[in-house]
Amino acid sequence: MSSIPDIAYTIAVWAAPILFAITLHEAAHGWVANKLGDPTAKSLGRITLNPIKHIDPVGTIAVPLFLAMISPFVLGWAKPVPVEPRYFKSPLLDMALVAVAGPVSNFFMACFWAMFIQLAVMSLEPSQTLAFLTEMGKNGIIINIVLMVLNLLPIPPLDGGRVVAGILPPKLALPFMQLERFGMIIILLLLVSGILGKIMWPIVQHFIEIIGFIFGLR
Repeated sequence: MSSIPDIAYTIAVWAAPILFAITLHEAAHGWVANKLGDPTAKSLGRITLNPIKHIDPVGTIAVPLFLAMISPFVLGWAKPVPVEPRYFKSPLLDMALVAVAGPVSNFFMACFWAMFIQLAVMSLEPSQTLAFLTEMGKNGIIINIVLMVLNLLPIPPLDGGRVVAGILPPKLALPFMQLERFGMIIILLLLVSGILGKIMWPIVQHFIEIIGFIFGLR
């Protein structure tokens, strides 16, 4: 059993990366939807980097805190940004663009955390503060790449499922989106069976290595 200080430290080094990852992800969905003609997210104040607007009591608070106490790895999610396809000129294609905006934002956020680490290393002498900021930055890279890869899986209701629906002919897209009702069951089965990890982790590690190479991280 981890001690209270250990749990507090784990929460501290994961809190900001998770909050910013899910906040930017949802805000990106809303921003692109607004650009494509859907004002729903904007009218609800969801195109913002204020985490309070995106917090889900379970996914943003309860689940991450629970995982922080039992695992070195923490994951969470935010309230989905509402999107009304009826405002779009090309509903399926525009929904695909809205969907892909989230994972793309996570990639750029991972790059931000890589630059954050570089800045911390250049600005600070070796110390506990530097170690803390470096670990936070590494967690920021990990959580954003995990969210990016997970959400790009071609399973509705994940973003990747909506992207696939957007590029399929309408006759195929509509039946494909009917899988959404079973989507979370499929994901849970893949997770429990270990298949999800085998699919995701090589891709996650590959992207982390790419970011490390680009930004000169070791």
